Amino acid sequence: MSTMNISLPDLLKSFVDEQVNQRGYGTSSEYVRELIRKDQSCQQLRALLLAGAASAPTTAVDGGYFDALRQRVRKPQG
Repeated sequence: MSTMNISLPDLLKSFVDEQVNQRGYGTSSEYVRELIRKDQSCQQLRALLLAGAASAPTTAVDGGYFDALRQRVRKPQG
């Protein structure tokens, strides 16, 4: 694992220390890693949403669509 040193103003360091203590993280590094993972997930979700928004429209999805999907999933393979 690589290391990275960051500098924080006193107020932010106090906030991080408080979060570590209140939320049960073992170290500030664990807390920061969790924040980075959440940011990665948000960026991935944003990319998917933007790709969906840029894609061509399809037919409307209704109850019949989901019924057919359920039947397809439940149908035995073979």
